[in-house]
Amino acid sequence: MGERLKGKVAIITGATSGIGEETAQVFVEEGARVVIAGRSEERGRKIEERLGAAARFKYADVTKEEDIQEMIRFTYEEFGRIDCLFNNAGGRVEGTLETVTMENFLYGAKLLLGSVVFGMKHVAPIMKKQGSGCIINNSSVAAIRLNQGGYLYSALKAAVTHITRIAGVELGPYGIRVNSISPGAIATPIFLGGSQAADRLETTVQERKMEKLLANLSKATPLPRAGLPRDIAYAALYLASDEGSFVNCCDLVVDGGRTSLFRE
Repeated sequence: MGERLKGKVAIITGATSGIGEETAQVFVEEGARVVIAGRSEERGRKIEERLGAAARFKYADVTKEEDIQEMIRFTYEEFGRIDCLFNNAGGRVEGTLETVTMENFLYGAKLLLGSVVFGMKHVAPIMKKQGSGCIINNSSVAAIRLNQGGYLYSALKAAVTHITRIAGVELGPYGIRVNSISPGAIATPIFLGGSQAADRLETTVQERKMEKLLANLSKATPLPRAGLPRDIAYAALYLASDEGSFVNCCDLVVDGGRTSLFRE
């Protein structure tokens, strides 16, 4: 057990699988108390049990402002402070330039951008009162390079990266740092159709699919391996810890050098 987050309280959205789950694990290992937020009650309770007394599961659908507000209220009442909010929740967003629908747009905007906007809105007053805090927004290399994600997904992630900088400037005078992380292709259940789809696969089938995915992703970067959820978790750990205390308005790209292979 480490102590890089000793005494700190963190909320992680989308924490019932992939990057969020791994980040919750790393944060608890480093001494934080963590609220695991997500829509899968079953998975959330299992993670809560595995992580022990330092973890609490809170159901939250981040496309709904009231759920975000309740998640933050719950955390503050449970632990008396909030030191870090990791707006990690995300997912697939459908629609090309000529096929996108209003339904696609509104859902994507709520999931990828609204979750960040309203997470920051409701946590900021608490962090201002404390005189400190760290907000981390999960963006994507799709925000900075072409052909790294879908049409709507890329545009919304670009908005996440930019609004991070705006918020960092506004909240910096209150001792609140706001940064984003832009992962490259990370081997998570989203490539298997999402965590629920992955859960439905037989263990051996799931292992074979993940093995194939890791092999394919290892060819996509200058480094000869695939990106893993723990790679992003450690980036979040750095930003949330005191070691990152002078980092603000930054987009930390964690992609094994993948974006350096492309020119726009």
